[in-house]
Amino acid sequence: MIERKVTIGSSFDTRSVALLVQTAGKFSSKIHIKVDEKVANAKSVMGIISLGMTDGQTVKLIAEGDDERQAIPALEQFFLAVH
Repeated sequence: MIERKVTIGSSFDTRSVALLVQTAGKFSSKIHIKVDEKVANAKSVMGIISLGMTDGQTVKLIAEGDDERQAIPALEQFFLAVH
């Protein structure tokens, strides 16, 4: 299992959530995002929306599986690229 913290640069609109889920879906690993005490499956649109991520908030990315070492950097890059 790999865990990494990342800071959100901007709020997530519906399009951003869909792109995040699409990015996470490319990996076979179980991928979760933790915000405060809430945890959601990164491959679930409704789960991500339920987190209510906001500008400047720090979230934890958690990946576990065969391609976890590729999944975390890809998701970090996604968060850096979203404006």
